[in-house]
Amino acid sequence: MLHPTSIQSLIRSVIKNRSLIWQMTKRNVIGKYKGSFFGLLWSFINPLFMLGIYTFAFSVVFKAKWGLKEEGHIDFALILFASLTIFNLFGEILKESPLLIVSQPNFVKKVVFPLEILPVINLMSALIHSSISLCVFLVFFGIAHLSFPITILLLPLVVIPLVLISLGVSYILASLGVFFRDIGHFMGHIITVLLFTSPVFFSLDKIPEKFRYIMMINPLAYLLEDARSVMIFGKLPNWNVLAAYTLFGFLLSILGYWLFQKTRKSFADIL
Repeated sequence: MLHPTSIQSLIRSVIKNRSLIWQMTKRNVIGKYKGSFFGLLWSFINPLFMLGIYTFAFSVVFKAKWGLKEEGHIDFALILFASLTIFNLFGEILKESPLLIVSQPNFVKKVVFPLEILPVINLMSALIHSSISLCVFLVFFGIAHLSFPITILLLPLVVIPLVLISLGVSYILASLGVFFRDIGHFMGHIITVLLFTSPVFFSLDKIPEKFRYIMMINPLAYLLEDARSVMIFGKLPNWNVLAAYTLFGFLLSILGYWLFQKTRKSFADIL
């Protein structure tokens, strides 16, 4: 059976199965903490806990600074939290994608199920968790500064290329994860490498000029810088870079969906 590979077919499938996507997204978000005492509160507790650890390690122990005037631990924590919120959106998608098909063999073998929506559900779940973290950020930022930069309204524009890139990567990893099971085991290490090679704990201008071009290979680099600019510093994003990454994300999502649909006919045989 041939499966359509055009981006129009994906859009039609998402629209047709929008209710199913929403129901499964809610199930994923709620089910992630099902049976635990705090339940969905872990979505708030986890980022706060990691924020405290990273802030203590980098701000208190290593005396890291962002270069602001009269910068305190609260300012460092807020900037770091904003960076982690954006990074974790991508990191969560990377972590879950290789197992999207492997963990659902019944959807492949026994049920007529639109497999192409699974990466979309994965993306939606990650967006909800990131939105919860963003709410935490807004509360603490509002308490600390009593106002918000007007540029924070541009955050959705900054996130769009990251969403497109994440969707493309999710389709690619979901497909490859069926054929190469080791990808799922490596993904934790890849996320850790990305965390410390992306400007999460530092700004791009802290990197020596001769090494900065290496950082540009990582699509998260400029997107993290732009996110901090609009969320905290009240600066406009780099529109040229934003447009370039949006185009790149769009092309990557098309490529990822094409690969997923082309390899889809083999999923049942392997699983």
